[in-house]
Amino acid sequence: MKIIDHRLVHDDGRPYPYRESPNKPDKDVEALYLIEHYTAGASKEAAVEWLCYDGADASAHAVVGRGHDDVTQLVPFNEIAWHAGVSRWNNLVGMNKYSLGIEIDNAGRLERHGDRWRSWFGREYDDSDVFVATHKHEQAPSGWHLYTPEQIETVAMLSRLLVKTYGLKEVLGHEDVAPGRKSDPGPAFPMHSVRARAMGRIEDGPELYKTTDWLNIRVGPGTQFEKIELSPLEPHTQVEILGREGRWVLVRVYDEEGWVHSYYLKRA
Repeated sequence: MKIIDHRLVHDDGRPYPYRESPNKPDKDVEALYLIEHYTAGASKEAAVEWLCYDGADASAHAVVGRGHDDVTQLVPFNEIAWHAGVSRWNNLVGMNKYSLGIEIDNAGRLERHGDRWRSWFGREYDDSDVFVATHKHEQAPSGWHLYTPEQIETVAMLSRLLVKTYGLKEVLGHEDVAPGRKSDPGPAFPMHSVRARAMGRIEDGPELYKTTDWLNIRVGPGTQFEKIELSPLEPHTQVEILGREGRWVLVRVYDEEGWVHSYYLKRA
């Protein structure tokens, strides 16, 4: 992908889908940062419809679907979009004026109902679609809708392109510029690796979490697997996340690897 005249196009020059949102002030953006969001909705199409609804008072520069290379642009990258709301970063207030915004198709926070997980709009999800963890600004664990590998790859490529084209200083989450008010893109989003790729860094540090209670660590992703000798990990033990399988995560701790339940983890 590349950018021509502030529009996203494929390498062969074919334009990506573009549907201009009316929810913007038609003013130039002083782009310093890139802000990642989740849509907290049922689908990419629903998010595009809402962000293009005259009167929604919300927009974004682009919306990324759950498949490969699935992007729709809504606002030219040189214009302000209304994606950040009441927000601040360092000494800047009102981040719409200073950032580009990517919305990522993801249901966001989920609640447990029996043996299923349910979104605020009523859709239910299996355990395999959910990552359970405590948000870095919160104290109790929640379920979070998992992003797809194809989607993360697309977000990383688009983020890198925007950073290079517009000389952006950093990649942030909505949760960073509006803490307490917003929780996106949430614990299920691999911010450390996306940020590292976008900024052209070899690495941006490991994805670190801390245990919130005594926690068994096992040789496989489930209680049917044997505990390893390190069990149980003490509360506040720092672990590095290496992979995910539903609500179980593969971690490295004290130079050993094993599986733990994500319910007892909080981002460090």
